[in-house]
Amino acid sequence: MPPLLRHIIEYGLVILGSFFVALAFNIFLLPNNIASGGVAGISTITKGVFGWEPGIVQAVLNVPLFITGVIILGKNFGLKSFVGTMVLPLFVLLTSQLEPASENPLLGAIFGGMGVGLGLGIVFRGRASTGGIDLAAQVLHKFTHLPLGVSVALFDGMIVLTSALVFSVEEGLYALIGLFVTSRTIDFVQVGLNTSKNVMIITNDVDKVRSAILHEIDRGVTVLSGAGGYTEEERRIIMCVVQQNEFIKLTQTVKLIDPGAFVVAMNATEVLGEGFKTS
Repeated sequence: MPPLLRHIIEYGLVILGSFFVALAFNIFLLPNNIASGGVAGISTITKGVFGWEPGIVQAVLNVPLFITGVIILGKNFGLKSFVGTMVLPLFVLLTSQLEPASENPLLGAIFGGMGVGLGLGIVFRGRASTGGIDLAAQVLHKFTHLPLGVSVALFDGMIVLTSALVFSVEEGLYALIGLFVTSRTIDFVQVGLNTSKNVMIITNDVDKVRSAILHEIDRGVTVLSGAGGYTEEERRIIMCVVQQNEFIKLTQTVKLIDPGAFVVAMNATEVLGEGFKTS
């Protein structure tokens, strides 16, 4: 793909994803006082306490966070991330007059979380971010050496706890549901349904099994060198990655050749290369 076209597509994904985040925020999360983490969660709380416009609050918080991240972390977060940082609050303002899609807090948490996750997943597909709490978490990670995931969880946890104190414990619990649904939806958008299997095969008929995988299943193999933990005998181990619908055929083929073969299968959620995704 030509670089110019790739950049256009990536910017389009950042803008589209930001729109979905803003839409889900205004029609599901905000009307139900669901502050499921992030700058959006902070703006939900300040809306409930002070009546401040969420879009303006998000812009006021996002820009300094982005600048701080650039200065302290010394990274080039890129123009696309800056676009996401600015476009998201704009879309929140533009969609602020829309009627709520649901005033049921459980539905708001579930579908709001899905909408935010969908939008963020699309933004990540565009190789960018929307700034916010993630940048603050990276700063905390730099100075405290806490794992980045823990840093993010701390900030989101404080926001959810604050929402429980400001609104109610029940709404805080709904916020946790929204946060969980968002994370699962991001994973789905990033990985999709095409989960593959990474299969390790220990067999006494390495050459026959290797040949069968190459010619009958039409998948590549890698032969690794290993040693038995008890016998300390040198062994050759076959590694093969197959699609989900090929896994049963693979195991049946191996068992026909060597009924005593030891087969270990692990999920492989991101496989790049010939026969799978190329980019």
